[in-house]
Amino acid sequence: QVQLVDSGGGLVQAGGSLRLSCAASGRIFSSYVMGWFRQAPGKEREFVAAISWSTTFTSYTDSVKGRFTISRDNAKNSVYLQMNNLKPEDTAVYYCAARARGYSNSARHYDYWGQGTQVTVSS
Repeated sequence: QVQLVDSGGGLVQAGGSLRLSCAASGRIFSSYVMGWFRQAPGKEREFVAAISWSTTFTSYTDSVKGRFTISRDNAKNSVYLQMNNLKPEDTAVYYCAARARGYSNSARHYDYWGQGTQVTVSS
């Protein structure tokens, strides 16, 4: 069993930055992939970024490429999402997620979820 705790959301003006953190506890194996998803009101949960727990593999949705960076600290069992040049359309609840069996960009393929952290970007 894996537990995930998201943090770092807040209110920021367009063009600003935020860094989200995801603290993981429990047994995380090298095959795990950690992802960030977001869900805006009235919309489906969408993929933002993912990173392998043991390799250099990363993946981003097109709308955040060049602005967001996903990273991990294995020693701290943590994953981060650095978000720069934020836009109002980035406003959503952001969720950290873990998948035990490799990469996917589909929320329904992830096994564990954090509670979510609100990101609001004002124009």
